[in-house]
Amino acid sequence: MSDEKVSKGMSWLVNPACMEDIFSAEDFDEETLMFAQSAADFVEKEVTPFDEDLEGHIEIEVTDEMREKYGLPLKGIDKVDKKIPTNIDLMKKAGEAGLLMVEIPEEYGGLDKGVTASMVVSEKLSRHPSFAATMLAHSGIGTLPIVYFGNEEQKAKYLPKLATGEWIAAYALTETGYGSDALSAKTKAVLSEDGKYYVLNGEKQFITNAGFADVFVVYAKVDGEKFTAFIVERSFPGLSTGAEENKMGIRGSSTRTLVLEDVKVPVENVLGEIGKGHKSALGILDIGRFKLGVASLGGCKDLIQDTTQYANERKQFGVPISTLGMIRKKFADIACKTFALDSMTYRTAGLIDNSIEALDHSAPDFTKQAGKVLSEFSIESSIMKFWGSEALGFAADESVQILGGYGFIEEYMQCRAYRDCRINRIFEGTNEINRILLPGELIKRNMTGNIGFSDAAMKVLEAVKEGKLPEMPDYDGPLARESKTVELCRDTILYTIQNALMEKAQVLLNKHSMFGPGEFVLEPVADMLAELYAMDSAVMRAKKIIAREGEEKAWLSKLMAETFVYETALKITNIASKLLADLSGGDQEKWNVYKAALEKLDWFYPFDSAVAKDKIAEKICEEQRFLVK
Repeated sequence: MSDEKVSKGMSWLVNPACMEDIFSAEDFDEETLMFAQSAADFVEKEVTPFDEDLEGHIEIEVTDEMREKYGLPLKGIDKVDKKIPTNIDLMKKAGEAGLLMVEIPEEYGGLDKGVTASMVVSEKLSRHPSFAATMLAHSGIGTLPIVYFGNEEQKAKYLPKLATGEWIAAYALTETGYGSDALSAKTKAVLSEDGKYYVLNGEKQFITNAGFADVFVVYAKVDGEKFTAFIVERSFPGLSTGAEENKMGIRGSSTRTLVLEDVKVPVENVLGEIGKGHKSALGILDIGRFKLGVASLGGCKDLIQDTTQYANERKQFGVPISTLGMIRKKFADIACKTFALDSMTYRTAGLIDNSIEALDHSAPDFTKQAGKVLSEFSIESSIMKFWGSEALGFAADESVQILGGYGFIEEYMQCRAYRDCRINRIFEGTNEINRILLPGELIKRNMTGNIGFSDAAMKVLEAVKEGKLPEMPDYDGPLARESKTVELCRDTILYTIQNALMEKAQVLLNKHSMFGPGEFVLEPVADMLAELYAMDSAVMRAKKIIAREGEEKAWLSKLMAETFVYETALKITNIASKLLADLSGGDQEKWNVYKAALEKLDWFYPFDSAVAKDKIAEKICEEQRFLVK
């Protein structure tokens, strides 16, 4: 891959991609495929048999033997949820299998295999969402702050234990009243008189793994002002947890309140710099959001597999319901979204890995620079989070509908998938907050000249004003029409966003007004950006598959890309039209100008999506799985 095309996040908004620059699942090497298989086997053999123990919210007596075996710091507590010992056992087994050490540097007992390997593990874990939440909270947001922001002493002390599962990690940011607005947290840290400790007081809410974690990355404000990260061990006096939350879904994971009462944290456990806690808090959330999107991809594939099997066996009116038109449409819609999500997933992983690979790995600040790469691709990570979680929500909802009454019965995986996936649109920053982040980051990068948005947008405005189409590459070969459509949608988005900036500059540049009156602009902008990234990724990947396998063998990838582009382009055009109509403020003359521009950028062509979807569904149901990697 060419460095100049992948070094900047969000460059796809202004620069057409080449299929050679797109990394996809077809590019996995043997080692990556091995990680994928190891994770899939682990879930199937080690996790699934313990479904009942993990999912049941049952209290059991704590014995001295349990305290010793699991290292449970439960003095004074006589009962514990049944799932806690099971989770601890499974995490230790995951450590033995090497699944917890993928991103940890080799010098600290890890494998240092990069983002792509980590993402294939995240995808395969989705087969059991509860355990995925447990493991990803540990190996992702619980461990990575130390990997990227810890000093040498902290890494040497904690990472070897976290790599093997000897210790389990958790991430403690959210507070009662401060979820999405986490940097306003009230947990306080005060330096002791002897200067040896910071004394922490406060509560953290909805903390995954809190029931059994050995170490927490906790965020507090030094003297109530300087937002700072701390590494807090469970053994520190004054730390306790509340009862397990009785959740709608992912019931097999541990979620509790973390209580800090005069907890003495050694000064050497400050993670990063005093007052710079936002760097690790937000930087690590980026990778957490990305992993959540990838887990959503795995969930979509699992639903396709299990639901097609059911639909082939279930008969109504004397035929399998998989032959019925409306059911087939549902499968095709799920498959097309899954293809796009898969394409975005590993394109993004490739962008990050390629950028990290270009760094000087021998530099003393290598891990800090790698952390900056994660922030560089924060836009893509947010898109993965909200677009991916909504794709899975759609797949789960449609799968329940396909099963009919059985989809409402706990015995069937679709019922649990429906419950489990609902949290994905809430944690790691709600989807609304992630949507707000996209335009804000775009404006920031535009003001610094980071991606050349203004120049690209003004070229579109000037061309349209002169009654011409903006310049674009000459496309030929398979998916040429779809490639041109992507470019016209890209220009439509540039035109729409630039007009939004000109009409609502004060709203969009004022941080406080973004929440409230500015949101009617921010949400459609974010949706257009996400749909463009999905569409662009799907087309580039399909072209790459065609180039490798030939158009005849790659017909399904081609057809899914064609169908997805057609329907997504309609969606983008509709969003742009609605936003520009809002911006016109009821002024007919202004709207006429916008309308003429949209007509100039029009991409529409006839396409029989009904026939296309029938062919896609027929193949998916025949094979009973998602067919592309």
